[in-house]
Amino acid sequence: MSLRTQRLIIALLVGVFAFFVGRWSTFIPALTVGSEQNNTVVCRQESGLLEKIKAKNELEVVMVNGPTTYFVGAIGKEGFEYLLLKDFAEHLGVALKLHVVSTVNEAMALTKEGVGEITAGALTKTKEREEEYAFGPSYFSVKELVICHQKMIKRQEFPRSVSDLVGLKIVIGKDTSYAESLIELQKELPELAFETSVEHSSEQLLALVSQEKIDCTVVDSNIFSVNNRYYPALRKAFSISDNKKLAWILRDGEKELNAKLIAWLSKLECSGKMAQLKDHYYSNAQQFNYVNISVFHKRLNSRLPKYRDLFMKAGQKYDIPWTLLAAQSYQESHWDRLAKSPTGVRGMMMLTLPTAKEMGVKYRLNATQSIYGGAKYYAQLLSRVSPDVQGVERYKFAYAAYNVGMGHLIDARALARKLGKDPDRWKDLKTVLPLLSQRKYYKDLKYGYARGQEPVDYVEAIYEYHAILEKKEGRS
Repeated sequence: MSLRTQRLIIALLVGVFAFFVGRWSTFIPALTVGSEQNNTVVCRQESGLLEKIKAKNELEVVMVNGPTTYFVGAIGKEGFEYLLLKDFAEHLGVALKLHVVSTVNEAMALTKEGVGEITAGALTKTKEREEEYAFGPSYFSVKELVICHQKMIKRQEFPRSVSDLVGLKIVIGKDTSYAESLIELQKELPELAFETSVEHSSEQLLALVSQEKIDCTVVDSNIFSVNNRYYPALRKAFSISDNKKLAWILRDGEKELNAKLIAWLSKLECSGKMAQLKDHYYSNAQQFNYVNISVFHKRLNSRLPKYRDLFMKAGQKYDIPWTLLAAQSYQESHWDRLAKSPTGVRGMMMLTLPTAKEMGVKYRLNATQSIYGGAKYYAQLLSRVSPDVQGVERYKFAYAAYNVGMGHLIDARALARKLGKDPDRWKDLKTVLPLLSQRKYYKDLKYGYARGQEPVDYVEAIYEYHAILEKKEGRS
């Protein structure tokens, strides 16, 4: 090899080496930080909120206890926002840890202390809140509605505009977005007056309107949708806001966690799961009717004959009047063996998957398995009702537990004793159960908040259907 050739090869090798050294050096700043003083090289570590969540394998959330957010129901933990957060935690591959509080005021206090990574509680994005807190993406739209009693229409006192609110007794929850809205309205209408309550939630204020103890209140449209079934005498007057967005508060406005939430919400929407949850909790709420007698009469002839023998045999096996089982099944599924809910209850007796497995039910949409499984589960609840409860009262207590959970039933009986009522009589218990939705009563109870009016309506509906069925069968 000639000397010239050797020099060319060496030059080429030097050039290639210099090229790769130059390219490699462009990556070094992204990977290391140099120190001129001690010549040490430190790897750059990510310190974002998302990495901290994954490192501890847990998503901590400050959650307001309430009917549209989180509560313990007959099938366990429930609530629109709870199910969303549970899904998000599963999306991240971490556990969900809740710090449950009773009011928005308490939730905001913990937020300021830096507890958890997210605060949830049907929180509306407002200008005032956005100045103090960082919100994640919106997941729901609501309007603020003025709600009043329908009797005000006959008295010609029902408000049709903001000016009509002057002179009415209006009470809203303290630290809610409604206060901000009414304060804005007061700037144009100084005569407008309202009160705020620390003790009462929006749901409890709706109850006060229903009882005609106050004239009107203001709640979000989703809250009214959920509660109107329990308070049918309430009417929407008008909205005092345009569409407002609900969102969760993120600690430190963490951008990476926010981006993760946006991607997850998009996936939830595209999969149809978000629509299912909204439909379950809100869409059909005002249309639901516990005692739709005319439809029930028709289905006595069109649907019941197919399942009468099954109810009879299951009732005989578990020593339960078959007409009661049939009435309960109608309340649960309208005798539709394919009935299902986004929250996981399915079949003639609307069993949860865990309950079905415990009762030996392999296929919940099989009418025979569902009816026998539901009867078996109900028989177990009957056996757990206090022996102090006698006669037909036992059936009613067990049905209340079937709906709201045995824990809340025990709480209600304890509360009945405290209030000087008979804990062993349904006529007293059905006046106590609704109190489980009021903070001043549930805050000291073991199982906390419950939609106490729902089991009352559930039991009353079953016995309404039962009375009709008994008469049709010639047994009354």
